[in-house]
Amino acid sequence: MKDYAALLIASALFAFLSPGLLFQMPGKERPFEFMNMKTSVASMFLHAVIYGLLIILFLVVLDIHIYA
Repeated sequence: MKDYAALLIASALFAFLSPGLLFQMPGKERPFEFMNMKTSVASMFLHAVIYGLLIILFLVVLDIHIYA
């Protein structure tokens, strides 16, 4: 059996945590902006850190597996 948890979780987090798609933190004018579809270097770095921490949480700490 193959384990698809890592692929699904990583793909979903990458899509949802793209800066400017759902939210951007820090924003251009405000600290937190919703759906502005713009980005900055600080925003990309912060979203990458959040992405990494969530991947570690789901795959290492919680040990989630999805078998197909």
